[in-house]
Amino acid sequence: MTTTHAPSRDIPGVPGTVFTAMADDVRRDLLQTLIHDGAATASQLARSRPISRQAIGKHLEVLSQAALVQPRKVGREVQYVPQVQTLRDTSRWLTTLARQWDRRLDRLARLAESDPAHDRTTNG
Repeated sequence: MTTTHAPSRDIPGVPGTVFTAMADDVRRDLLQTLIHDGAATASQLARSRPISRQAIGKHLEVLSQAALVQPRKVGREVQYVPQVQTLRDTSRWLTTLARQWDRRLDRLARLAESDPAHDRTTNG
């Protein structure tokens, strides 16, 4: 049996990979550290974590593909700079989505309350 999925829609300004990248605890922690402390190398980030620099590097690559960090070569090292605009765009999209659902649910509640069958079941 073949399952078909609805086509994914790109969110303007938000790469679809943002949600996948943010689903991982380690990546959320790395991003939070970069936002709080500023740019850092994979080696710097690995010092305070129980995982290897190579594993940190792989997580940073996922964050980079999602446009949540940007690698920047400084001499022989690569620093990772947080890209907060991507988070702002994602937050704005989620806020818009929440408003749309609130309006839909409000309309559904009004429809249910205006249904005569609703009165019989709640007052009955």
